[in-house]
Amino acid sequence: MKTVLLHTCCGPCVTVPLERLQETFQVTCYFYNPNIHPKSEYQQRLDELKRLLKQLRAELIVDEYDPKNWFAAVKGLEHEPEGGKRCEVCFRFRLERTAKIAAEKQFDAFTTVMSISPHKNAQLLNNIGNELSEKYGVEYIEANFKKKDGFKRSVELSKKYNLYRQDYCGCIFSKR
Repeated sequence: MKTVLLHTCCGPCVTVPLERLQETFQVTCYFYNPNIHPKSEYQQRLDELKRLLKQLRAELIVDEYDPKNWFAAVKGLEHEPEGGKRCEVCFRFRLERTAKIAAEKQFDAFTTVMSISPHKNAQLLNNIGNELSEKYGVEYIEANFKKKDGFKRSVELSKKYNLYRQDYCGCIFSKR
């Protein structure tokens, strides 16, 4: 069975992608989200994810929390609207790290849960993923997990597992 490294931002967003990908892949979740602020929010999302993945018996790799580098990457884009240039930079920042880790750890493929959100541009995520696939030599699994009632199902599964559902993507600018 092929292996996939699944970039994961929180428990609710991983539910449907994990369910769908496990049908054909051996999935390892990967938590790399230096965009999430404040640190207490980051920790709460990570704790919820760990609790869920323990129940689902799924593997998790947790990378460092390095908001300093993330803030440097989005410098000058603080006033961009949600879904604008800052989000594109943020997607690339996190997916690049995912692709790099996937290559280093010899995964067959990588992808992200972010397309589950009705607020995230799946085509943009897939374009970035495909670019990084070429750069790192690891297959990118194109996805739009919100399709086929994916977002609705993630809400149902969040209730089933009693998951904390945040009300913003994670960055301090989206919280405003």
